[in-house]
Amino acid sequence: MQTHFTKTQLESSTIIEADSILRRCVHCGFCTATCPTYILLGDELDSPRGRIFLIRDMLESDAPPKPDVIKHLDRCLTCLSCTTTCPSGVDYMHLIDIARGVIEQRATRPIFERWFRSLLAILIPRPGLFRLALTGAWLARPFKGFMPGKLKTMVSLAPETIKPASPMDRPHVFKAEGEKRMRVTLMTGCAQKVLRPSINESTIRLLTRHGCEVVIAKDAGCCGALEHHMGKLEGSHGAAKRNIAAWEAAEKSGGAIDAVVINASGCGTTLKDYGHMLKGDPVWAERAATIAERSKDITEIIAKLGLNPVEHPPAKDMKVAYHSACSMQHGQKITQGPKTLLELAGFEVSSPAEGHLCCGSAGTYNMTQPELATQLGERKAGNLKNTGADIVSTGNIGCLMQIGNHGDMPVVHTAELLDWATGGPKPDGLE
Repeated sequence: MQTHFTKTQLESSTIIEADSILRRCVHCGFCTATCPTYILLGDELDSPRGRIFLIRDMLESDAPPKPDVIKHLDRCLTCLSCTTTCPSGVDYMHLIDIARGVIEQRATRPIFERWFRSLLAILIPRPGLFRLALTGAWLARPFKGFMPGKLKTMVSLAPETIKPASPMDRPHVFKAEGEKRMRVTLMTGCAQKVLRPSINESTIRLLTRHGCEVVIAKDAGCCGALEHHMGKLEGSHGAAKRNIAAWEAAEKSGGAIDAVVINASGCGTTLKDYGHMLKGDPVWAERAATIAERSKDITEIIAKLGLNPVEHPPAKDMKVAYHSACSMQHGQKITQGPKTLLELAGFEVSSPAEGHLCCGSAGTYNMTQPELATQLGERKAGNLKNTGADIVSTGNIGCLMQIGNHGDMPVVHTAELLDWATGGPKPDGLE
């Protein structure tokens, strides 16, 4: 793709990066075949290729983004299926990040939209506030018919039961069972510990059972992904720095950290990108790159250590449909590993049709783009049911909630199943 940035514009490191990415696109259109929004809408501007043209024109014009441009870029799920498909290696993830940062800085959105996006950015990364908000949403359900569309969707998505905070999420060191093979820190996250605290509990049991000393670091929190994908880069970079400092402090006080373990693949994609996010900061760049290098999904760690012998064989012929989250298969390029571990644990594993397509959760997408998200959620739930499986397994809390909301199959985290098979309790919902 040809670009026409001025010499003055090319003095900006951001524009230099965008220019390099844009020039790799050869307009082949392979990306349109795997883009969920293009498949649903059939609009070229809702495909990666179309959005790349919009981003180029927006950046070259150096003018405030137009409403139509914002609309089509907002519709992007950041599922990154296009990056798996692209034969030219276009770095779409960082290009859309740049575009969203520009929109956040220079565009004037309608008042309600600005308020709603700010509300999401404040509530979800803060577990205490998020739990309080979910309680309020539960109480407000009888009145949702009187609410604006997006607020109504937010209330509808609130779970029927809100679990109490888990004591295992507090700063602590969990000793390894038997010989200590690794010392790791678990990123407990934000939304997940409110929506499904059993996932972190299962992950800690699974790690300690496999010889890991697990550190829950003081002051570590949200990875920053939510704000990052909304273009709120100051907030996302601040979250990254707080986490890096927290894990460095845990290492300084208790010994070397071999890995930062993540059990939400959306967070994992962001953590593995910390080096890029902070590459221009002389104080944090090297430290961020170190954390990014150490960041591993829980399934990567268990695969490296080798799964323990199965103590609780699953019920005969229990079939698991594995949903590979977009952030897992496209963002982190982890595809076969989780399925192999589930098979070693004794489950019969299948994959749904259209496994490369997003379920529609995508961070806050199911709240900011509820119509499209609902179509994708129903489509994904239907494909999973068609596998004939008994349960769904996934490695991302957003997908877990989205598929559960649109389907009638039990949905559990992969770590919960591996924990159960190797000695832990049966996951909630499988009784």
